[in-house]
Amino acid sequence: MADTGISSRTVLSGGSEIPVRGKARVAVLVSGGGTNMAALLYASRAEDCPYEIVLVGSNNPDAGGLTLAAAEGVATYALPHKGMTRVDHDAAMHAAIVAAGADYVALAGYMRILTPEFVGKWEGRMLNIHPSLLPLYKGLHTHQRAIDAGDSHAGCSVHLVTADLDDGPVLGQTRVAVLPGDDEHSLSSRVLIAEHQLYSRVLAAYVSRESDPAWIEARIGELALALPETSARAAHGSPGWRVGGEKSGKFFAILFNRHHGADAIGLLVKTSGEDEMAALIDAEPDAYFRPAYYGPSGWIGLRLNRQGVDWDHVRQWLERSWRSAAPKKLRRLLDVADSF
Repeated sequence: MADTGISSRTVLSGGSEIPVRGKARVAVLVSGGGTNMAALLYASRAEDCPYEIVLVGSNNPDAGGLTLAAAEGVATYALPHKGMTRVDHDAAMHAAIVAAGADYVALAGYMRILTPEFVGKWEGRMLNIHPSLLPLYKGLHTHQRAIDAGDSHAGCSVHLVTADLDDGPVLGQTRVAVLPGDDEHSLSSRVLIAEHQLYSRVLAAYVSRESDPAWIEARIGELALALPETSARAAHGSPGWRVGGEKSGKFFAILFNRHHGADAIGLLVKTSGEDEMAALIDAEPDAYFRPAYYGPSGWIGLRLNRQGVDWDHVRQWLERSWRSAAPKKLRRLLDVADSF
């Protein structure tokens, strides 16, 4: 295989490649009965659901959620945290999730404070459900706190997990009325109904976004425009990004959206030539393709409408392609920045 200067990545699960157009693979972590896990699992059985549950993990071997998952034919993993450092336990859980081939992690009553290292490994790919209308009432006893505050509504939120407790971007919420005479138990039982509906709906929408051309274009634009002296410009009717001046600038990235009968939504970037392009496509035909019209000019397509896209890998390709098109003075500036 040609030396690309970029590590190649093939997503594997149980020794075989994940299909390009398969469902998103989700690992769910629980500590107890796992009713939200069950809601996610049964929602996933719908033919049009865009995700599947590939693992249910727990820090509690006696968790009821593990029993249910096993009965439903879902792989399980249990590792008691007692006697282990938080870092070591998180590392073991991460290894189990990776071994299951998961693309995303869903926390569903997982009663552990996660280390920044674990959270960082799943940045943007780990969701949690919390029984309050965030940013209100982070932490525990959320229902009683809403009642004590005299709130007209309580509710639940699905959010991305960050290193700060219950503080990630909110992806969806459902409001639940607080009724006269409610106590913590009665209110929590109604909020739980809302949780079961909200979580599966938000998870499905979130994992589907990476097949949306508008989302892909925005993500590519964010990465491309972070490079020095770049600008967005259409290239033969497709979104593109250039480096350099208004007149002398050169394209280093183009978004290819199912053109010329192809089924791929891909990022076109520059290779060193035909030999490297052929080697990459031969090694990873699900990840790379030869784009019509652009291929003879040394552009290769990196397929983005598939599960398991490594966006750091995409960023590396953008930077490499940028370097091939940028003037020497700009390349030197980036080299200096990289040295710090």
